[in-house]
Amino acid sequence: MSNLDRQAVPSVCGGRGFVVAEPVRELLAPRHVRLGESTEVRRLLPNLGRRMVGAWAFVDHYGPDDIADEPGMQVPPHPHMGLQTVSWLHEGEVLHRDSLGSLQTVRPRELGLMTSGRAISHSEESPKQHAALLHGAQLWVALPDAHRSVEPHFQHHSDLPTVTAPGLTATVILGELDGAVSPGTAYTPIVGADLTLNRGTEARLPLDPDFEYAVLSMSGETEVDGVPVLPGSMLYLGCGRTELPLRAESDAAVMLLGGEPFEEELIMWWNFVGRTQDEIARAREDWMNGNRFGTVHGYDGPPLQAPALPDVPLKPRGRVR
Repeated sequence: MSNLDRQAVPSVCGGRGFVVAEPVRELLAPRHVRLGESTEVRRLLPNLGRRMVGAWAFVDHYGPDDIADEPGMQVPPHPHMGLQTVSWLHEGEVLHRDSLGSLQTVRPRELGLMTSGRAISHSEESPKQHAALLHGAQLWVALPDAHRSVEPHFQHHSDLPTVTAPGLTATVILGELDGAVSPGTAYTPIVGADLTLNRGTEARLPLDPDFEYAVLSMSGETEVDGVPVLPGSMLYLGCGRTELPLRAESDAAVMLLGGEPFEEELIMWWNFVGRTQDEIARAREDWMNGNRFGTVHGYDGPPLQAPALPDVPLKPRGRVR
């Protein structure tokens, strides 16, 4: 998914200097952003107070939206570099096309994982014949320096491992949780999991104390370490936890995001993750000139135009603002 904000603001992310080294309960409110004409998302990362959780650098939550009489998601071809995109649905379908020739419909609880590496472009849209509701999350994972120029590739996994407890099912999207390992390729120590909880369930999820974590509420009412987290909001949890208490006040679903704090400082602007302003500027120029990022075939419409670069130079500000 693209960052369609026409006032794209560059931010410097990463570095361990701003990682919270102990458990905290920091509730993050979303920013509402339009994607095309028919989809509005709630953006949780980057956030006014926090830019990354482990290698997770971008989180959008959308829906549930009634698109029975609407075109649904329509995100034209756009570029990416230096990151992975993770497409995750609870309802509906998204048709993925990319400049490698990939054509894949992603359905609920299936992993669509695109590794941009040095350069790729893609589009995302609701199929012409689609379900009445669309509900999901789009996430980006920053690639570390050693892997950020890998060859681009796309993976689709419909069979993902689960961890179960009474009233709780955790589907492992990326990385590892309680011994269950996702088949998706990960380049840093990371975890992403979708948790479904039955009403009244109380559970304690095992965590890695060296990871930092956050929980995104997808639906229902959940208490996370005693804090009510409602759909479309995210609770940042810091590091140093060995387990996470959860209680479902209703049937609910949340996403657990975590990972080893990211060592490197990054610049994220529009749909690019880089290390210097010159690198970002070159990527923008290449996209606008039709170089490097390839062509997406089959989408009915023109590609996105990149917003203008800011007039002011970037200034490192760390993981939090």
